[in-house]
Amino acid sequence: MKIAVFCVGNRLMLDDGIGPAVYDELIEHYQIPENVDLHDMGCMTMSLIGKVNEYDFIIAVDAVDGTDAEPGTVFRYKPYDIARHGSAMASLHELKLADLFDAAALLGYECDGICYGMQIENMSPAELTEGLTPKVYDRLPFLVESVVAELDRQGATLIRK
Repeated sequence: MKIAVFCVGNRLMLDDGIGPAVYDELIEHYQIPENVDLHDMGCMTMSLIGKVNEYDFIIAVDAVDGTDAEPGTVFRYKPYDIARHGSAMASLHELKLADLFDAAALLGYECDGICYGMQIENMSPAELTEGLTPKVYDRLPFLVESVVAELDRQGATLIRK
């Protein structure tokens, strides 16, 4: 099975950089199997439609807000769980994995996927600021381990370096 991990976010906007922070941790601390591709996405765009046809499973990692949970709380949800109704929890980016799947389906492309989100504390710094707020940073290892566990569930075991 071919798997992609889309790490979504802007490194220069504090907690919006949670996806890229997960990407960095995975690259630095794990041996990535050949059937897994990691992508430091920035923001997802419709140019990724073809990627849906390349993979059997996509994991999206993104910042979320509006959950009323503590900053650093990790959520696991199916792509359509928050995309189809007015949920309090929302991805902080315009294009969601469900939108990408819908557009790809029009071309006959499909794959399965899951999303991991972390409740942010601040993604609106007064100046461009790389790094995560302390509460979110402290929970980064849990989010990384959650993604590693998901990959293992999908048959792609990562080995620590």
